[in-house]
Formats: sequence, C-alpha cells, structure tokens
Amino acid sequence: MTSSTAIRHRPPSVFQMAWRQLWRDWRSGELRLLILAVSLAVAALCAVSFLSDRLDQGLRRDAAALLGGDALVASDQPTPAPLAELATRLGLQQMRSVTFPSMARATDAQGGASRLVMIKAVDAAYPLRGRMVLADGRTAGAPKAGEVWADAAVLDGLGLKAGDPLLLGDATLKIGGIIATEPDRGAGFASFAPRVMLNNADLAATALVQPASRVTYRLAVAAPAGQAARVGQFVTEAKATIEGQGARGVRLESLENGRPEMRQTLDRATKFLRLVAMLSALLAAVAVALSARDFASRHLDDCAMLRVLGQPQRRIAWAYSLEFGAAGLTASLIGVLLGLALHYVFLGLLSGLVTVDLPAPGFWPALLGIGLGLALLAGFGLPPVLQLASVPALRVIRRDLGGLKAGSLLVLASGVIGFALILLALAGEPALGLIASAGFGAALGLFALLAWLAVLLLRRLVPQAGAPRWLLLATRQMASRPAFAVVQVASLAVGLLALALLVLLRTDLIDSWRKATPENAPNRFVINIQPDQGEAFRGKLDAAGVKGYDWYPMIRGRLVAINGAEVKPGAYKDERARALIDREFNLSHSATLPDHNLLVGGQWTEEEKDGISIEAGLADTLKLKLGDVLRFDVAGQLIESRITSLRKVDWASMRVNFYALYPRAEMPELPSTFITAFKAPPPVAGLNSLDRDLSHDFPNLTVVDVSAQLNQIQKVVDQVIQAVQFLFAFTLATGLVVLLASVASTRDARTREFALMRAFGAGSKLLAQVQRAELLGVGALAGFLAGGVAIVLAGLLTRYVFDFSWQPDPWVPLFAAVAGALLAQAAGWWSLRGVLRRPVVQTLREANVE
Repeated sequence: MTSSTAIRHRPPSVFQMAWRQLWRDWRSGELRLLILAVSLAVAALCAVSFLSDRLDQGLRRDAAALLGGDALVASDQPTPAPLAELATRLGLQQMRSVTFPSMARATDAQGGASRLVMIKAVDAAYPLRGRMVLADGRTAGAPKAGEVWADAAVLDGLGLKAGDPLLLGDATLKIGGIIATEPDRGAGFASFAPRVMLNNADLAATALVQPASRVTYRLAVAAPAGQAARVGQFVTEAKATIEGQGARGVRLESLENGRPEMRQTLDRATKFLRLVAMLSALLAAVAVALSARDFASRHLDDCAMLRVLGQPQRRIAWAYSLEFGAAGLTASLIGVLLGLALHYVFLGLLSGLVTVDLPAPGFWPALLGIGLGLALLAGFGLPPVLQLASVPALRVIRRDLGGLKAGSLLVLASGVIGFALILLALAGEPALGLIASAGFGAALGLFALLAWLAVLLLRRLVPQAGAPRWLLLATRQMASRPAFAVVQVASLAVGLLALALLVLLRTDLIDSWRKATPENAPNRFVINIQPDQGEAFRGKLDAAGVKGYDWYPMIRGRLVAINGAEVKPGAYKDERARALIDREFNLSHSATLPDHNLLVGGQWTEEEKDGISIEAGLADTLKLKLGDVLRFDVAGQLIESRITSLRKVDWASMRVNFYALYPRAEMPELPSTFITAFKAPPPVAGLNSLDRDLSHDFPNLTVVDVSAQLNQIQKVVDQVIQAVQFLFAFTLATGLVVLLASVASTRDARTREFALMRAFGAGSKLLAQVQRAELLGVGALAGFLAGGVAIVLAGLLTRYVFDFSWQPDPWVPLFAAVAGALLAQAAGWWSLRGVLRRPVVQTLREANVE
C-alpha cells in the first residue's frame, strides 16, 4: 500500500467526526428542539440581565446628579464645622444650601396673593453635579443676587410672570426665571411643594430664618476628576464623626431617600422579570434532558456500528461531547444575540421611564448567558449522550442490548451545580433563588412520587370488565411501563407548574399595581390644616363635590426611648434605622383601622389609651415587637405607649399613611394639625379652581398637586406591565417547547406499541382514542399537580419576595388540569400526527426489541 493510499484511508479525526455528526443531526432535525430550548432560555436570561446591568450602571453614573453632589450631609442646624473642615482637608468641592417652608407673596399692586412655598438658598457653586435648566432652555446655576428662580406653580398661584417682583419676608426679589429641571429635587412633601430658589447672599435680607424655624442645612461635596476615592474617605470619616459626637439631626443622605412608591413598583417588576428568566432556564433544563435522552435513544444503533468498525469508546465519547459542546455554544450565541435584541424591545416599552442615555451593554450578561447554555447541555444533555460510548458492538445483531441507563453522576452533579449557581446569580437575592430553584426541585420529586402512585392505582380504578376498550388499553398501556409514565407526567407537570406560577403572579402583580393607583386615586395632598380651620376646610371640599377623601390629624414626635432605654442613633448599624431615630415622626390617631392598612400582628382595640400601632416595616428596621413600650417627645410632652398591633402599609399607594397610629378618636392633649388627600374635581371654565380657592381662603396651607406624579406613576405601571407581559409571552414559548419535547420523546415507543396493536387487528379509530385518552389523562394529572404546587410557591413568593397580600384561588388546580389536558392533547397531535399513518411492516422492521 502506498503512502498516498494510507493517507486517503486515514480515519477522520475526533473534530471531523464531531463536525460531521453535528451537521448531519442538524439537517435531520435531531438537535433543533434542543437548540431551540437552550436559545430561548439564554435569550430570556440575557434580555433581563442586559436591561438590569445597563440600568444599574446608569443609576450609579447618575446618582451624583440626583443628589446634587457625590455625597451630602443634611442637618437641622448649620453643618457642623468638623464636617466642613474634613471636606476642605480632603480637597473636595463644596456647596451649601438652606431649605425651609415659608410664605411667598405678590405685591399689593399685583393682587397681594400669598402661598406657602419651599425656599432653597444656594451658593455660587450650585449645582456640583447635574444641570439646572430653566423653562426658556437656559442652563443655569445659582440665581444672581436680587433674583430668584421659581416653579411655574408659584407664578400661577400668585398671578405673576417672569420679571415681576416677589416678596419673601422682608426682601423684594425679581423673578429671573422659571424652573424646568432641578437636579437635586428629591422627593417627599417638601419636594412636591413649589420651589423658590434664591442666592445665599439674599437669605439674611429676608429675615425668614429665626431660632425656632424648621430649616434643613445641606453640605454637598464632589471629588475632582479621578479622585473618587476621596468621597469614600469623606463618607467613612463623616459617619465616624457624627457617631462619635452623638450629633442628632445630622445624617448622610443618599438616593434611597427618594421616590419609595416608584422604587417599590420597579423592584417588584425587576424581581418578576428575574423570576421569569429563572423559570425559562428551569423549563429549558427539562426540555434539554428529554430531548437529549430521545437523541441518545435514536443513536444507539449508530454507535454500535461505530464499535463494530473499531472506534474506541473514548473517541466516541469525545466526538459526542464536542458535538454537544458546539451545539450548546451555537445555541448560547443565538440566545445572547436574541436577548440583546429583546432588551432593546424592553427599553422601547419603558421609553419615557428610562429617559437617560444608558451606558453600552457590558460583557457580563453575555458571559452569564453562555455559561447557562453550556451548563444546561453539560448537566442535562451530556449524561444520556455519554452513554452512547458504552454501547456494545453486539447490539448490531442483538438490539435488546445497550439500552440507556442512569446517567453519569459526576457529569450530572457538576452540570446541576453550575446551573444552580447561575440561577442564584440571576435571582439577585437569596429568597427568590432558593424558593424558585428549591421549590422546583422538590416539586419534581413530588410529581414523580404522585405520578408513580397514580400509575399503581390505574389497574384498580379501571375494572377489566365493563370498561370501554380504548380506556382499558390506555390505562393498561401506562401501567405496563410505570417509569415511562412517571417521567412524562413529571416533566409535563414541571412545565405546567412554571406556566401556572407565571400566570398567577403576573395577574396578581398587575392587580396590585392597578389598585395602588386606581382611577379615583387622590391627586391632592394638603398639610398644615389648623384645628380651627377643619370645619371650614371640609365645607369647601363638600361644596366642590369632593367625596371619599382621607382626613387625619398629624402630630410631630421624636422617638426618645424604647422599653425605658434612651434611643441613640449610634446603637443601630443599619443606616436607615439611624436616619429614622434621628428624625421626627408623623404620628396620628384614629379609632378605626384605616381601610388601606392590613393588620399583620396583635389586635386593634378601639379607644385603647396606652396602645399604639406600628407599621411592620418600621418594626423590622428598629427591631420592635409587640409589647414594647415606646416613648415619644411631642412638643415637650413625653407620651408612653405599648405596641399592641402591627400594620402593613402599602407605600406605593397614593393614600395618607403613618408609621405610628394611636387607636383613639380624640387626643386633645397633643398639639396637632390635619392632613388630607383627595381627588380634585376638574376645572370649570370661567370659575376659579379648587386649588386657588383653598390657597386664597387658607393661605397658610400647603396644597400639593401630585397629579403629574400620579400620571407618571400610572405611566410607569403601564410600561412595566407591557414589559412583564412581553417576557411572559416569551417564556410561554419555552413552556410549549417543554410540552413538545415531553410528548416527542415518546414518539418511538408509541410507534412500536401502535404497530404491534395494528398487527393484532386494532383499527386506527381505536388507537386514536387510546392515544387521545392517554394524552388527556397525563395532561390532566400533570396540570392538577402543577396547579396545587403553584398555589404554594406563589404564596411563598408573594410573602417573602414580592411583599404583597395574596389570596389563593381553590379553583386553580381544576383550571390547570383542564389547561394541561388541552395543551398535552395539542402537543401530542403536533408531535405524533404521523404515528398512526406509518406502515406497520416498516415500523416492525425498525423496532428495537425492549
């Protein structure tokens, strides 16, 4: 034999074998379902990861602009000198501001109207971060001496225009511009009140700041370019200084102080999107396991022939490993590209909410997606495929040899561990990751056990005599191969569980968001109503046709002791707890529990003199419990009360809420004002608006128009719902792939069984009835089990992850059973539509003897 002949007949390399097998299996459709499942899972994960990664990067980039600096010190008194000296020593830029409520007035020549505004005095360095933009398009800093910037609401309320004089205390200042964007506006009632901004140099001339004035002093600092570490040093040393001096009323502010109602809605949406991506991955794992086992079953004869031709086991194992690795990498890259495109769809759905230019997509989500795809193939696809290497050559003449067995535990364990780590990384928080992954793992075991018990009962439930032939054949067929039936029921149930869970949570999440901002939600908040103004004020609301409004007394008090021990901010490690101890609380009283509060602990007892009800979140933060005795300082009066109940408050609702509530109708011994929230009637042409009438008749009140904020929240909710529904539909497709894989994996076995039945005289009509009965029965059982477990998992997720109340529906298992039966039948019709038409002789010739 010549050397050229030897070269021509040299066996192909392992890489060539893997490539040829991959190309052949792809063209024959063997890998399409598997690649589709992996691609959809990776796409769902990458879409959510790309979106959250870019939003997080953008938030970190723009947080300084929202604060007005890299860090901010706020205090009730002028900023302590050691903190300013610290900023100077570290070479940080500084900007000082003073904020307080006061009255703004028009001159007598212009009507003499007045209204309460929030005044902000800034120095020449304002703003350190972000841009101050006026309505005429100018980018501005601090107003020059003698001028003010004002909100449009101030000018509308006083009947003024730009260039007119404005009276602030003893000073007369010119309105130099109308504020369009204030970067460090923040949130809360103080931020909703209309703004008037002036230069610090004019503050003394107003004579508005007096010893008893409620003023907030702020020191904003910013680091020079490339010196961000100095800010961290400032924050660390400033905290130590504040705690060391035991200074009260001094705190470091952060982005977390603003927009709790928006943050809660977006946090819930983010968690749901992460859950959807996790469920897509779990569904894909089931689909990959079923498809890989079906793939391995179809290649048993091929591998036996390779063994006959002298191929060693290691070479065959490497060839299939490389084939699956290439398929997994290809599916992962397709999923990454699809996820990248999908996240742009999300950004389009959230347009208006995400208004900033986000940083470019990073590589981390892509690497996470590729890792997920490879972990799916390694953990759930390779174990059955690697068994192909051990198929004996004797199978060529004895096809009952070399069947699939339990997979390699080492390969399976490594893949499952990697898959679990990716799921935990995707979840973002332990509770979501553990409940979803552990819940589905336990559910899979439960489904298998219950399916096995159901198969055992089939013979007893369906008697030999008297039952229809199709029902008898269907039940006996399932009972004769219990392992086969258990795998099919369990896999179908897992897919239906994911779909049922998503439907339940999606519906309840959307309902909770809708209820938080209903059509009749209040769009006006009014504070500082004096007790002697209450009757006249409520008369105005009644005359204007306002109904169903909130009306509560508001008492300012500082928590000074818990169970007799003095409360100090330094005793708490949690920053939010220190901030709460350092501030005054808005307290209130009501004989009845507000209808928008949910009692979660203790008992509400009307007119309980020494009782107090605490918001559950506050109790968790301050480590309070039922029975604790709290002491509040209210205008010099010390009030002690025992915690008798805990309430859950939805801060995302546009209602009046309080951290602490006394269960009493009257508390005349405490100084108080009133707060109300109502939906203002639409303006009528030719008549003054209700806002103008209230401001005119009660000039001391703060009337907060939150209609713009309410519209923004409702817009956010609508956009988030669209994003949730979009990804839900995407995951539904993954669930359908699982159903198809589950049914398709039984195609060969059903083909053989039906061929034998037809050979013994069974007609096509009878076999169609048997197939329909089996699919409907398996689907109904899987759906019923999935519905029951979905109720449990939904309850756990709503309680420990999404934090909203949820009432289980006992009809869910029944609806899930009907849906499971119909979906299984539809998937069976699609996957098995050619089984009954296949020639009997051809099937029996190709059949494997089991």
